[in-house]
Amino acid sequence: MKLSGNFLIASVIEALGEAMALVGKAGIDRRQYLEILTSTLFGTPVYKTYGALIADGVFEPPGFAAPLGLKDIRLTLAAAEDLRVPLPLASLLRDRLLTLLARGGDRLDWSAIGRLEA
Repeated sequence: MKLSGNFLIASVIEALGEAMALVGKAGIDRRQYLEILTSTLFGTPVYKTYGALIADGVFEPPGFAAPLGLKDIRLTLAAAEDLRVPLPLASLLRDRLLTLLARGGDRLDWSAIGRLEA
């Protein structure tokens, strides 16, 4: 249960990062974009919390460190393999977290994957 929940949170982080990169490149303020998102369709704590971290680029101190996120995604993929459940999004998240760590993100919050696109 915990792993599947963290998989969902990481999926939201990745999607928010991609969406914010897109609107940011279009000249739209990320904070205003987040306000519109969280005051309409996506008014949940996960969008508000991680969206603010991504919009503001504040990843220290980590609430959930990137190495722990990678560990949980790896465990999710291992469980999926044992159960013969393909999880292509989890594979992408593993690669994104590995990229973050390869770039020195060991002490960052896992939401820092949301700024890799930008």
